[in-house]
Amino acid sequence: MAKTLAEKVWDAHVVRKGDGDGANAQPDLLFIDLHLVHEVTSPQAFEGLRLAGRKLRRPDLTIATEDHNTPTLDIDKPIADLTSRTQIQTLRNNCAEFGVRLHSLGDAEQGIVHVVGPQLGLTQPGMTVVCGDSHTSTHGAFGALAMGIGTSEVEHVMATQTLSLKPFKTMAINVEGTLRPGVTAKDIILAVIAKIGTGGGQGYVLEYRGSAIRALSMDARMTICNMSIEAGARAGMVAPDETTYAYMKGRPHAPEGADWDAAVEYWNTLKTDDDAVFDAQVDLDANTLEPFVTWGTNPGQGVSLSDSVPSPEDFGDENAKAAAERALQYMGLEAGTRMKDIRVDTVFLGSCTNSRIEDLRAAADIIRGREKDPKVRMLVVPGSARVRLEAEAEGLDRVFKDFGAEWRFAGCSMCLGMNRTSWSRGSAAPPPRTATSKDARARAAAPTWCPRWWPQPQPSAARSARRRTLARPLNRRPSPPEPPSAPTQLGASHGKVHQAHRRRRSAAPEQRRYRPDHPRGLPQADHPHRLRGCPVLRLAQGSILHPEPGAVQRRLGPGGRPGLRYRVLA
Repeated sequence: MAKTLAEKVWDAHVVRKGDGDGANAQPDLLFIDLHLVHEVTSPQAFEGLRLAGRKLRRPDLTIATEDHNTPTLDIDKPIADLTSRTQIQTLRNNCAEFGVRLHSLGDAEQGIVHVVGPQLGLTQPGMTVVCGDSHTSTHGAFGALAMGIGTSEVEHVMATQTLSLKPFKTMAINVEGTLRPGVTAKDIILAVIAKIGTGGGQGYVLEYRGSAIRALSMDARMTICNMSIEAGARAGMVAPDETTYAYMKGRPHAPEGADWDAAVEYWNTLKTDDDAVFDAQVDLDANTLEPFVTWGTNPGQGVSLSDSVPSPEDFGDENAKAAAERALQYMGLEAGTRMKDIRVDTVFLGSCTNSRIEDLRAAADIIRGREKDPKVRMLVVPGSARVRLEAEAEGLDRVFKDFGAEWRFAGCSMCLGMNRTSWSRGSAAPPPRTATSKDARARAAAPTWCPRWWPQPQPSAARSARRRTLARPLNRRPSPPEPPSAPTQLGASHGKVHQAHRRRRSAAPEQRRYRPDHPRGLPQADHPHRLRGCPVLRLAQGSILHPEPGAVQRRLGPGGRPGLRYRVLA
C-alpha cells in the first residue's frame, strides 16, 4: 500500500495499534526517539514522576536546555527575575536528580531547544521527536515526525518513552518554481498561512514538497516547518535529501562510518510514494511570491510588502471581519495604509524561527555599512551559544554593533517575553510596533509583525504624521469565580467553576488564558494534586493547599460558613 512520508514514520514507531477503526478507533501507542526538555513545561512532569516513585524511562533519549527564562544580558550574574530564576534552578535540580543531560547558561551548546537539537545532530530523519513546546515541528525539516506536547504528555513520555496518539490526516503543500531575489522561506510559509488560514492545518501533518522546497537550505526548511503550528497543523515535514545529509554529516551525534552509510540507505526510503494519496492538497507558485508581512495580530493576517492594510469590509466572514477590526485597533493602523509607509519601532532578530547562523548572515548583509534610525531599537539574539560563537568568528557581531543593534546571548528572549525582555512591561509608554519572526497578541506584550528582512525606508514628516497612538494590550487577569455559599458535591462545583470560566471567556475574549508558559499568567498551585483534572488553585481561589491524598477537605465560604468540599486525588 502506498504511503506518505508521515505515514511511513508513524507506522515504523507503533508499539501497539489501537483497537477499532474509523470514528471508534482507539489511539496508537508510539515509541518516541528523542525527548527535548526545557524549564517551563517540565517541572510538573518531573514532580509527577517523583510522587509516583517512578524513574525516568530513557535518560539517554532525553536532553534538556535552558532557553525560555534565560536572560540574554549579563548571564554571568544571578538571574534578577524571581520566576525565571526559580524555574531554571528547578530544571537544574530535576536534571541532576533524574540523570538528564542539561546544557545550562554558559555551556557552548546552550540555546533554544529547537536550535540545539539539529546543531548537535540529535535530530535525524525518520525519528519521532517531542517537546513541551508547540514549535517542535521545526525538527520536521529533517524528515522527522516532530510535535509539541502538553505537560501531562511530557510526564507520560518521561515514564514510558511512548505517547498515545490517534493518526493525523496528511496535507501536501506543493511549492513549485523559483523564488525571486529577496523572497525567502519566511515568505513561503506566510503565503501558505495567508491562503489556508491559522486553522487550515488543524488535525493535519503538512508535508512541504516541490522544486522550491528542494532548493532551500536546511535553515530555511526549519523556518518553514517551525511555523506549521501557526497554520494550526500538528507537525510539518520535508523529505530528507542530499541537502539534509550534508548538513548532518560530522555533527556530534550523527552516525559515522558504516553506520552513516546504513543510515543514509534507510533515510533514502523516507519519501512519499508516487501513488500515495493525501487527505488535502495546497498548491503555491513560487515564481509569483513577493516579500510578505503581517499587518495584524496573527500570522494569517498577512499581505505582500507592496500591498496595503486591508479593510475589515474586505472580509466576507463575520468572525474574520471582527478579528480584523480588533487587530487594526490594537496595531494602531488604518485600512488602506501602504505597508511600506508604516514605521517600525523595534526589530527583533531571534526566536526558534530565525536565529540560526544563516539568518544572522542574511541580516548582516543588508545592514552592513549602514546606520540605524536612532528611533528604532534592534535586538539580535542568536539561537544558541554555538551560533553566537560562530557569528563572532565571522565578525557578524561587529556588523550589528556598528549598525547600532544590541548583541545579546542565546535564548527565546522577546518571542516569549519572559525574563524582562518585553517592551511595555513597567513602562508608561504605549507598546511599540515590532518587526519580529513571531506575532501573537500579548505574547511579547507588544504589537508585532511577522516579516521577512527588508531595508527600512527613511522616515518622513508625512509618515510620522500617520503614526497613531497604539492601544495598550489587555493585561487584566480573569477574576476568580465566587465560591458557593453552601456545601456542594465535587461534580456540581466542578461544573459551576467551568461554566463561570466559560462565561468570562465569552464576555471578554481578549483576556489571557490559563497558560503556564505566559509571563504574566495566573499563578499555579505549588503542589501537583489535582481535583479530577481541575487545578486546586482554580477551586481554592488562591489558597496554598497541602492536604493528604484521599482526605476529604472542607473550605470555609464567606463569613466562615461551610463552603466547597473536595477530595484530593494523588
